[in-house]
Amino acid sequence: MDINLRNLLVQGLEEGTFPGGAAAVSWGSGAERKRYTAFAGIKDIRYSDEEVTEETLFDLASLSKALSTTLILYSLIDEKKIGLNDSLQYLLNCDTGKDKQDITVRQLLSHSSGILSYKPYFKSMAAEITQGNRDVLLERILADPLKYEPGSECRYSDPGFIMLGHIIEKVTGRGLAENFVDRVTAPLNLENEIFYVPITGSTVNKQLFASTDDCPWRGKVMRAEVEDEHCWLMNGVSGHAGLFGKAGGVLKLCEEILDQWQGRGEACSWTGMLGRGLLRQYDNQTWCMGFDSPSVHGSSGGKYLSSQSVGHLGYAGTSFWIDPDRQLIMVLLTNRVHPTRENIKIRQFRPYFHNKVIEEINEAC
Repeated sequence: MDINLRNLLVQGLEEGTFPGGAAAVSWGSGAERKRYTAFAGIKDIRYSDEEVTEETLFDLASLSKALSTTLILYSLIDEKKIGLNDSLQYLLNCDTGKDKQDITVRQLLSHSSGILSYKPYFKSMAAEITQGNRDVLLERILADPLKYEPGSECRYSDPGFIMLGHIIEKVTGRGLAENFVDRVTAPLNLENEIFYVPITGSTVNKQLFASTDDCPWRGKVMRAEVEDEHCWLMNGVSGHAGLFGKAGGVLKLCEEILDQWQGRGEACSWTGMLGRGLLRQYDNQTWCMGFDSPSVHGSSGGKYLSSQSVGHLGYAGTSFWIDPDRQLIMVLLTNRVHPTRENIKIRQFRPYFHNKVIEEINEAC
């Protein structure tokens, strides 16, 4: 049995969708689980000999929301250190503004808080990493008026997950990166596969990383430093972005999520919340708690995913989907924003990729 993952990646390269990519797919469970990985292209267009390999680390962008922030919160909820209905006012113990004081963790996780989707706060800030940046961003998010009544609809929100990162650090008294290691990666021996890269004092080998955009605000090609400007201002660690990972490592974490979801293996600290967390929270909306699910029409996951599937996209060109009906996981990591964010061909490539993978699996079976 075989699927031509690399052929799909090469097609993406030839169409100019991304300079480099990695794909990882598994289906089945236990001893019957089959895994395939593939790699193609280069990590940086300035260095044609730096090919993408199984060791290449990609900026996971918003996959951080699901794989880090959400799982940490599930863990804290299971431990009863945070409640889904706890309010911003209660958790942050600061002036959140009257319109935001009753926003709940559940609403933040399901993108139904009313907090705006995105605002380029960084444009009015110096491109310098300081300890005060985190507080400045928090203050600006809290100062902006809500876009809609909390709980009335779902609109994807980066600032909402920045708030969740603050909540985790406030409640635990520890950094988000430390929580991620302790609660997610260390128990699964994935510390060297998926991790945050704090920028100040970093000693990582930059050649292992796929580059992202040539950023005019920071005046350089981003490599081994998070692409997202707001996360960068917070030293590369935030609730909405910051993770870097290898395709194989993301696949292993997704396999663990699927296994825990379906009651297989020794429980993780976040297992108890999965059953509730991976359900859609509103009628006619795709968002679960921290994870997305396929839309009826035009899903990035293609046309074959079951309605129970969950996943997430990352702006830098990354994604994962977990289909419990098929026991299928598909991970696609690319640096489509290198050297420019203007390249949006990934929007067409993602559903094509997922459709072809499932079609080839169906043929092979």
